[in-house]
Amino acid sequence: MELATWENKGEYFDYKSHQVFTIDEGQGEDMLLIHGFPTASWDWWQMWDTLTAQYRVLTLDMLGFGFSDKPRGYPYSILDQADLIEQLLAAKHIKTIKILSHDYGDTVAQELLARFNERIHKGENGVVIASLCFLNGGLFPETHQPLFIQKVLMSPVGGIVGRLFSRKKLGQNFKKIFGPNTQPSEAELDKFWKLISGNGGRHIFHRLIRYMQERRDHRARWVGAIQQATIPVRLINGVYDPISGQQMADRYQEIIPNPDVIELKDIGHFPLIEAPDLVLKHYLEFV
Repeated sequence: MELATWENKGEYFDYKSHQVFTIDEGQGEDMLLIHGFPTASWDWWQMWDTLTAQYRVLTLDMLGFGFSDKPRGYPYSILDQADLIEQLLAAKHIKTIKILSHDYGDTVAQELLARFNERIHKGENGVVIASLCFLNGGLFPETHQPLFIQKVLMSPVGGIVGRLFSRKKLGQNFKKIFGPNTQPSEAELDKFWKLISGNGGRHIFHRLIRYMQERRDHRARWVGAIQQATIPVRLINGVYDPISGQQMADRYQEIIPNPDVIELKDIGHFPLIEAPDLVLKHYLEFV
């Protein structure tokens, strides 16, 4: 799907005087798709028509991503992105939601789950999470293996490196994390680059990447959220992924009670792009 076609599906939601791109399509039970770093909601396009034929599906480009605003001095954080999503769900009058997330979006979903668990414990009202399905992401900081570029972006020279990052470098890095038989096309890489670099995106890479430190800082809360979950939770994992593949799936099965894990062989970090039909099969069986 062309980026213009995807953008034309959406509208903009105001959050702290910034414009956030959202799409709301379909009818039925409410479903939320949360994208990863450094891309955007367009990642879900191959699954979109199938899901919207059965559900009302909401997605967004989180602040700093895709078509949304990318303010340079903004204090980006996972907690703030969770606040954004909660405000969006409230504006849409959504009471119960099924969540499917990927990568950075997994961490946002962990925070949303932690808040939901707290509301249950306290007997408070709020959005009910009916189910949660993770795709590849850094659920456990101890198994997360970031690329060299991610480590450099976290360093004191991250701002400079981000501004120098290029379409060529993006292609080199993405090809390392896709499966051997599911490599991204040049056209896909062009679209990724437009979403990432547009609207001054290169100037905030080093701010967005701080989520890796947040994962370490909040490990007990975010891992505990999954361990304490009272709702159905599934992991669909492309185990070829060098960042959060087999090692993460193995750790999940070690420390999560009654783990529900689907392993996709020869699929890398982006199963929603590399194997959308397989993800749909296992996700729709789950929900």
